[in-house]
Amino acid sequence: MNYQDEINVEVRKLLSRRHFFQDCGVGLGSMALATLLNGQSQAQAPSKITASNPLAPKKPHFPAKAKRVIYMFMAGAPSQLELFDYKPELVKYNGKQVPQELVKGINYAFIKPDAALYASELKFSRHGQSGAEISEALPHLSKVVDDITIVKSMMTDAINHAPAQIFMNTGSVQFGRPSMGSWVTYGLGCETQDLPAFVVLSSGGGISGGASNWGSGFLPTFYNGVTFRRSGDPILSLTSPRGITREMQRQSLDTLKSLNEHHLELTGDPEIATRINSFEMAYRMQESAPELMDLSKEDKATLDMYGATPGKASFANNCLLARRLIERGVRFVQLFHEAWDHHSEVVRGVKGQCKVTDQGAAALVKDLKQRGLLEDTIIVWGGEFGRTPMVESDPEANRALGRDHHNKAFAMWLAGGGFKPGITLGKTDDLGFNVVEDPVQVHDLHATILHQLGFDHTKLTYRFSGRDYRLTDVHGVVVDKMLA
Repeated sequence: MNYQDEINVEVRKLLSRRHFFQDCGVGLGSMALATLLNGQSQAQAPSKITASNPLAPKKPHFPAKAKRVIYMFMAGAPSQLELFDYKPELVKYNGKQVPQELVKGINYAFIKPDAALYASELKFSRHGQSGAEISEALPHLSKVVDDITIVKSMMTDAINHAPAQIFMNTGSVQFGRPSMGSWVTYGLGCETQDLPAFVVLSSGGGISGGASNWGSGFLPTFYNGVTFRRSGDPILSLTSPRGITREMQRQSLDTLKSLNEHHLELTGDPEIATRINSFEMAYRMQESAPELMDLSKEDKATLDMYGATPGKASFANNCLLARRLIERGVRFVQLFHEAWDHHSEVVRGVKGQCKVTDQGAAALVKDLKQRGLLEDTIIVWGGEFGRTPMVESDPEANRALGRDHHNKAFAMWLAGGGFKPGITLGKTDDLGFNVVEDPVQVHDLHATILHQLGFDHTKLTYRFSGRDYRLTDVHGVVVDKMLA
């Protein structure tokens, strides 16, 4: 019996004949709900599905290499040409017009098809036993290159930020689909009841794609990503008002829970289970969250390794918090850093953001490895697309030496969770314009991550509006070359 079937059993138990005849409308509505819930997640169900524990741990399709994910989403699209994809030919042809056969039929957002080629001003060198070639802007990552998998052949369908971010995070350019974190928690549940299964941390600016990047879409909303604030209580109103004791709060919650469970019995609405779970989670977090957020409990060596400062909102702090979250059983942690959209002064912009993010990201790899957590934790780093080999310069817009959006080639890196360390996968042409070797589409990346978590990506599905949906839609292949 699969997960969705067990939900149906529980719903049928709730819909007794007495309730059917008590209110035919409610009965028919619940029968419709049972049909709606008849999707097909082939993941095995927990031993018992209850309103108070809808995120109980579940087994995947097959033994997994990884149990959890930390996804560092570099929103705005980092330039692969300044970080991972060095092109000597760009140096040779710097300032010359891009070959027209490359850009024929392509419309860019801000540059003209006859724009000049632009060689990176940053120096590249090889590092580690693997000899991975990366930019001087990443001095900390250069020390862990033998522990990461660099992919230089990523490709995506979208060319503008919002749809590309939605696509990278949900597998669709359309709003309303579940995010990867929601799919993972839907398939695996969570190993803690004291914290959300899927936590979102942010730094930098606002995210173009908005909350849809971590939303649950048509999945029940207890699979939604929970955003933590940058300072103070991680969630607003988590602290009780003065004069409200734990005993008083517990009594109030018990009364609410009883009322909500009665309503759940009448209607079978899974969103009532979400409401119950949210109240109980907030109550438990009043004790667990303060300890979690208190980075002063970390030793000085750890804080220095991350470049973290207790009480300060930063990407480095978020990296350290991510480690603390997965240690406590959180299934999926996503760090959004929106600051990479460099239409002007790309070198200065990339160097500036690397100063903010490089140390924390590399420290996360080192820290998880030394704690024995890297082998079953997948770390992902990357943005929504890449940047053009052509320069963007527009005096009227006060732009110079920038790069426009480019969806035909970009780079990401991964670590842990059974990904093959110390390799660089894929190749672009001499100008960095097109992928020419080992292309990896967004759906392929999703399929591979799900595979490492123990899922056949074609079978982790949910029925909605008469159709079975999945993260990879009708696409995606597992990229075996990325795997150990």
